Formats: sequence, structure tokens, C-alpha cells
Amino acid sequence: MQYSIRTMKYQKITPAIISNLRSIVGEQNVFSDNETLSVYSHDETEDLVFIPEVVIKPRTADEISKVLILANEHLIPVTPRGAGTGLSGGALPIHSGIVLSMERFNQILEIDERNLQATVEPGVINEIFKNAVAEKGLFYPPDPASKGSCFLGGNVAESSGGPKCVKYGTTKDYILNLEVVLPTGEIIYTGANTLKNSTGYNLTQLMVGSEGTLGIATKIIVKLLPHPKYDLLMLVPFRSLDEACEAVSEVFRAGFTPSALELMERDALDWVSKYVQSNVVKLEDDIQAHLLIEVDGNDQDVLMKEMEAISELMSKYDIADILFADSAAQKNELWRLRRGINEAVKNNAISKEQDTVVPRAELPKLVKGVKEVGTKYNFKTVCYGHAGDGNLHIRLIKGDLTDEQWEGAHIKKAIAEIFTICKQLGGTISGEHGIGFVQQDYMKIVFSEKTLELQRSIKKLFDPRNILNPGKMFGE
Repeated sequence: MQYSIRTMKYQKITPAIISNLRSIVGEQNVFSDNETLSVYSHDETEDLVFIPEVVIKPRTADEISKVLILANEHLIPVTPRGAGTGLSGGALPIHSGIVLSMERFNQILEIDERNLQATVEPGVINEIFKNAVAEKGLFYPPDPASKGSCFLGGNVAESSGGPKCVKYGTTKDYILNLEVVLPTGEIIYTGANTLKNSTGYNLTQLMVGSEGTLGIATKIIVKLLPHPKYDLLMLVPFRSLDEACEAVSEVFRAGFTPSALELMERDALDWVSKYVQSNVVKLEDDIQAHLLIEVDGNDQDVLMKEMEAISELMSKYDIADILFADSAAQKNELWRLRRGINEAVKNNAISKEQDTVVPRAELPKLVKGVKEVGTKYNFKTVCYGHAGDGNLHIRLIKGDLTDEQWEGAHIKKAIAEIFTICKQLGGTISGEHGIGFVQQDYMKIVFSEKTLELQRSIKKLFDPRNILNPGKMFGE
């Protein structure tokens, strides 16, 4: 797809500025060699590449402050970057300039067991943090598919989710307070380390999901929960994709709240099974979709009764035999399949992913509409994702489309139609991946011009010279 980039009057980085950067973050933490610039020129968004002029790796909030003051003085764009696992182009340095990598901010500063809180730096990997608190009997629920590599700072920037969100909520529900360096260089705390806070505007939640456009978080204070003792998992095969979607809301209407409820269309599970060389799931010819359903808690007998009741509920649909995971190894294998779908689909075919979300009862209408759009524009779609909270990832498969159709107005019209369906069903155009660079043209589908104007005004207030992650969310 051809993305337009408005030419801004940013300044090029001079040898004098490079020298200043080295004096701020240390000579060994400033990189301008081609190999490093190439590594930081892309994230996981399609095949987009934008080469920065320089990559820096600061270690303190004070260093970042000085860098941003320098960037403001010389009108140089700064693109903050976490692990580079994003899918909407949020870390792409589309105006070149400075890529500011947060990878050296990698310390868990405190796990406060008395108050069920932790203070972490933004470069800590999600799974490392989850494991560290689990060792103390605590639980940090947000678990994106990329949890083994994504940074907590990136999770905050996107308000990331994952399978556990259906019961426990997304990243935004666990952020109590942030230390943030503003685009103009000031260092602030956005709130308080308390569970309740009705003091002034909620700057913490404004920062969560702001995609690195309003400030750079350097400390994150998160809420923790006691770790549930048990979890049970089952895989339900459906002979109808439509019925699989219908069954999702029925689980909740019956009074159950699973800790995860994931949808995997047939091709998604087939491709990932081959990609990771797993035979845990025997795909029958007539099966069109699967629901992966997990419950967790502290009473195993209660959980067993819940699973039995949910499986009984599923039996009203046209399903094959339910697979109950009977060991930790089998549970891990099923989750390995679910978490590997994105990579498997990318490996199997040229594709684009859309992060759609609607009220969960509207999933059948969303999937029906997506399939109709695919037929109209002559491409295939593969659906998977967090059905329990109405958040489906739709992979558009290039197939027989020409390069011109795939990169031009043809596919863009199709995506707009899919997002229009989301809006009509009471949903929106991103549940957890963010808007970033590639989705900004579709913001007008879900927001009025007044709403967009208010959001642009907030950006201008925080970043009057538009130097921090410019060109994201609303364009320029």
C-alpha cells in the first residue's frame, strides 16, 4: 500500500548534533553505521522500512530530557522505540531523524508485595516481568502474543491486551502511575501510586495508548493481583464459523467469565500447526473453526464444574469432540499454537493484519461482513483472536491480487469497508495494536472532525514543535 508522508521542515542531523548526542548518552550508545540503522528502520508492520539518521540508547530520564531539549532546539524528529514488535508502524522513523531506543531501561526496580504493586522500567520484557512476580505468588495479567519479546513500555504505549483481557482487562487497567519525559524535556509523574485517584485530570490514562506521541515513559508503576492457583483449558471444534462466533456471547450470557476465549479459523490453526510442527490438534475435514476456552481460579472443583457446564453449552452447536487439555504440556502446546498464528500466517502468505473490535455479540455479523468484503475485492481472509472481548485479528491474504491492487486504492477501499462495518456494529478500528502509521487514514471512519481536532490539540499542547513520533495517529 502506498502511504503518503507529508514533507515537514525538519532539520538534518549535523556532526555537531551527533557530538552533542554522544556527550549526553555516551559515545558507545550513539550509532550511525548502516547495519544498526537498518535494524531500527522497521518493526513488525508489513514490509515497511524507513532509515533513521542515528540511533541512540539512553539510560536515564535525565538523558532523554536533554535529548528532547536538543531535538526541540534543532527541530529534529525523535521516534521512541521499544522492542519493535508493533503491528501498526508506531516505531517507524518515517521522518528519519533520531530513533530513541529504550532497551537499556530493563530493570525491575521494586516488587511491593505488601501493596500488590511493582515499579518497572519500560524496557523490561513482558514475560520476564510476569515470571518474576509469579515467583512471589503474584499475577500481572496483560499477555500479548509477543509477550516473550515485547517491552512493557511498548505495552503501555499501545495499551496492549492479549488472551487474559477478557477476564482481567488490558494494560490500561494495571497502570497506576508513570514517570514521563515530555516532548519539551520536563520530567513529570502523571498520577499517584494508589488504587483510587480523583485528583485532577487523569494524565496517566491519557499517556496509556498514546503511542509515544505525548511523552516517553521511564518508570511504570503497575497494579498486581494474587496469582490464581489453577487453570483448565479446552479446545472446541465447530463445523460452522458462524456458530463458533455465536457461541462466544452465549458463554457470557450463561454467567461464565473465562480467563481466555480465543477464536481460530481453520486455516489459522492448520497453518500454525504446520509452521511449528505440532500434531496436538487433529483437524477433521469438516471443521471450520475452533474456540480455545480457559477458566482459572483457586478452587479446582468449581473450575471443573464450570468447564463441564461450558462444554454442555457448546453441545447445542454442531461440534466435533472437545479436546480437554489433561496436562501442563498439552496446555502449553495449545497456547503455543494460538500465540504462533500471527507468525505462521505471515510466513505462509503475503498478508495485512487488521485489528478489528466489536461488541462480542456482534461477532457473527462482523465475520460475515469481512467475508463478503473479501469476496467483493477478490482476496481471502483468515480470522483469529480474542473473541471473548470482541477483538478479532483479520488477516487479508494477497492471493491473486496484483501488486498495484495490493498496494493501492483497491485494498485501501476494502479495509475502509471492513472498518465501516466495525463502526456500524458499535465497534472501532483497533482493539490493541494501535493506529500508528498505517491506520491513521481510517480515523475519520470512527471519529467526528471535532473529536479528531480535540485529539490533535492535545498533541500540540504536549508537543508544540511536533518532534516526538511525528506522523503517527493523525498524520501531521
